[in-house]
Amino acid sequence: MAFHEVRFPASLSFGSVGGPERRTDIITLANGFEERNTPWAHSRRRYDAGFGLRSLDDVEALIAFFEARQGQLIGFRWKDWSDYKSCPPSDEIDALDQLIAVGDETTARFQLTKTYRSGPTTYARPITKPVAGTVRVAVGGDTVQDGVDFDVDIETGEVTFPHPPDQGAEIRAGFEFDVPVRFDTDAVMTSLSSFQAGEAPNVPIVEIRV
Repeated sequence: MAFHEVRFPASLSFGSVGGPERRTDIITLANGFEERNTPWAHSRRRYDAGFGLRSLDDVEALIAFFEARQGQLIGFRWKDWSDYKSCPPSDEIDALDQLIAVGDETTARFQLTKTYRSGPTTYARPITKPVAGTVRVAVGGDTVQDGVDFDVDIETGEVTFPHPPDQGAEIRAGFEFDVPVRFDTDAVMTSLSSFQAGEAPNVPIVEIRV
């Protein structure tokens, strides 16, 4: 699957609308009760980039980016301003932010994840597009050095250690991340008159699995 490791201009995604989408199959039984199931283990995010456009220069930048990705053909990175860090938006990234695994003296490669909590319920979201230079890692509570004690693949979100961490050692990480997406249309329709009237064009973006 074609993917460009380039981020949609952050100045244009700022102000966009969107968020996570789930798919739920619901069957209503004869007695009125429901059976609910989902074929998706992970949510899928959708956005509309049109709301982030503020000038005709923004429209031109959008069209250039769209043409370079050949519409829906090629995926790219997207900064979700409402959810782009391993910590709360008001906090600074720390190596202890997210528990991603526990050492077993055998495994040396681990996937970055972000865990969402609501009461006793948690959801672990795989992070496949960390931002270069932002990943911090701690093993057993001690911060380790990127490029020496571990390596991170910014195209997959995998953290690799030269030697498997000790049994029971918590592997934690902090990071910024992007969402892998593509345009969800092969046509971007813009109009000078409507744009000047304050009407934003519809530019749908959808998350992809990588």
